[in-house]
Amino acid sequence: MAEEILGLRRLITHARLATLGDEARLIEDGALLVEGDHIAALGTTVELTARYPDAERWDAAGQLVLPASICAHTHFYGAFARGMAVPGDPACNFPQILERLWWRLDKALTLEDVRYSALVCLVDAVRHGTTTLIDHHASPNSIEGSLDVIAEVVEEAGLRGCLCYEVTDRDGPERARAGIAENVRFAQSQISNPQSQLAATFGLHASLTLSDGTLADCVAAAGDLGLGFHVHVAEDAADQEDSVRKSGKRVVHRLHDAGILGPRSIAVHCVDVDESEMERLAETGTWVTHQPRSNMNNGVGVAAVEAMLGAGVRVGLGNDGFSNQMFAEMKAAYLVHKLWQHDPRAMPGDLVMGLAYANNAQLVRVFWPDLKLGELSEGAAADLVFLDYHPTTPLTAGNLPWHLLFGVEASAVTATVCAGRVLMRDRQLLTLDEKAITARSRELAAQVWERV
Repeated sequence: MAEEILGLRRLITHARLATLGDEARLIEDGALLVEGDHIAALGTTVELTARYPDAERWDAAGQLVLPASICAHTHFYGAFARGMAVPGDPACNFPQILERLWWRLDKALTLEDVRYSALVCLVDAVRHGTTTLIDHHASPNSIEGSLDVIAEVVEEAGLRGCLCYEVTDRDGPERARAGIAENVRFAQSQISNPQSQLAATFGLHASLTLSDGTLADCVAAAGDLGLGFHVHVAEDAADQEDSVRKSGKRVVHRLHDAGILGPRSIAVHCVDVDESEMERLAETGTWVTHQPRSNMNNGVGVAAVEAMLGAGVRVGLGNDGFSNQMFAEMKAAYLVHKLWQHDPRAMPGDLVMGLAYANNAQLVRVFWPDLKLGELSEGAAADLVFLDYHPTTPLTAGNLPWHLLFGVEASAVTATVCAGRVLMRDRQLLTLDEKAITARSRELAAQVWERV
């Protein structure tokens, strides 16, 4: 690997620049000047080569250049589940999926497994042009230091990651306390480094595995650090049934009364919420993330995203541990809502695009307040993806969403840049040794499967 830094000044030329942002443009034969970690200028190749004749050049050769993708919710720890056959009859509902797969897999993870599971996901992210990821981790028998292990490989990859540990009561009070401590310890380690490409939030599993006492302990621990929470909410009806049984309240209301909701918190999924819960999410400024591929896979239903947006809820797009090819997540969102509503007008392409770029970029600013992502503009982060996409129909700023949904495949991604650092060029990874990671991951995954 020959790592490449864009350095103080480099001019990307002969690109089709899709700027996105409030004033979306498509700049034909465009050029983009990168200085350090940010974009310093945009224009045509003729304009910028004349203005910056001495800048080092990168010829995009007509490729489509977009802001890099953002994933609002993922699970690096789940990578070793790919292809694993779980003994016994297939799970017939979501609680059985948790008990038979995920709660057995996470218990089997060592810190080395955590490291390589994350590396596998980071390779996938670089290959697919996803540079910022909000991760939610669990490894009940390897809690202490697990977030440091993930942080190390995120930095090695050159990506940007917001990390947390999943607190839960399902493994007993000692591990619940250890999960709280891991969130606090890691968050404290990040306070002194605001320019880092790492950030922290406070992880919780879900209402159905958290007692009132543990929720109170988490709120107390997070309060001094100014942290919000990253928690699964009403992913399945079982979460609602448990909450009503335990507290007489639906999940969102229980979490609100416990002090979990707010503008720095992420409520993941929200598949089974009612209008009163949507109103509470909107009132508190809580973020919701939508993961359609996961919801379809688990058979839990489809989140009423358009209704939530109409109620004033802020909604972003994650992947819940599926591939970090966010174009695939966008396609799933675009299609499943039409099927669910029996209405081809549902979830239009520009709305999907808004979730994936504008909304996700706004969510990221909860953790990096000065970071401008999701657009190509002066002062924005130099987070870029190059697509070898040469459409056979006209491409404009207005119809770009439908080109991404119907024309772009994973194979189109040729280069990925994060904060001005080239992570992949001409489909060659520059910061991660994919061959070595794959070989060691295969060995470790086989051992995890034996333990499971």
